[in-house]
Amino acid sequence: MRITSCGMTDVGVKRTNNEDNYLINDELNLFVVCDGMGGHAGGEFASAIAVNTVEEVLTSIEIRPNAEDFEMDESAGPVEVVREKLRYSIRLAGQRIYRRAQEDSDYQGMGTTCLALMVDNGNAFMAHVGDSRGYLIRDGRIEQLTEDHSLVNERVRAGLLTEEEAKNHKLKNIITRSLGFMEDVEIDLSVRAVRRGDMFLLCSDGLSNLVEAEEMSDSALEFGPQGSARRMIETACERGGDDNITVIVVRIDESP
Repeated sequence: MRITSCGMTDVGVKRTNNEDNYLINDELNLFVVCDGMGGHAGGEFASAIAVNTVEEVLTSIEIRPNAEDFEMDESAGPVEVVREKLRYSIRLAGQRIYRRAQEDSDYQGMGTTCLALMVDNGNAFMAHVGDSRGYLIRDGRIEQLTEDHSLVNERVRAGLLTEEEAKNHKLKNIITRSLGFMEDVEIDLSVRAVRRGDMFLLCSDGLSNLVEAEEMSDSALEFGPQGSARRMIETACERGGDDNITVIVVRIDESP
């Protein structure tokens, strides 16, 4: 399988520090975006713990299948094994953030979103907690693969708000799930077969709040991973850049 990818992050226009972190690991075909939150540099620390833990754990399991106390039923198929490896790594990241916050009062209340994509044996595994978003661009159309874990999105799903009202709602930044807030957290995870030409886009809400999905798709299709990542960040900054902005664009150039 041949994959082309590009990731970029920017502090934005109004923030003084960047609490986002991202990861691209070409050996594992692993891509992660984390958007941290918490005072006293807590958000930056939490998102760093998350990306480092996910990479460390998945690398360890790849080398030593029983590393980090990871256990799987021997009857599990290859898809289920990858699903559980990804789920386990993110759960452990959340536990590490939670425990560090309990140990150090400076970091109390810190947390982070976590969005991870892993491409393995012709399948794309996407796991997420929070409101960082994952999209698939296929056959010229873009589809959001993740569901925001946010208070506003819950109200949209309940029919209390429209999609248009949600865009500028004063509570739009309140998330209902994050790594670190509790010792354990529910992780959404999906799997789908990849095709040649598929493009996956992972981003923090600093991008998705200011750039429409169709604009992201147009940019990715026109400029490819590297050019579109830069273009999307520039567009978000031009529109106010009120948050940190992170994006990873992944293109499947050749599938099994």
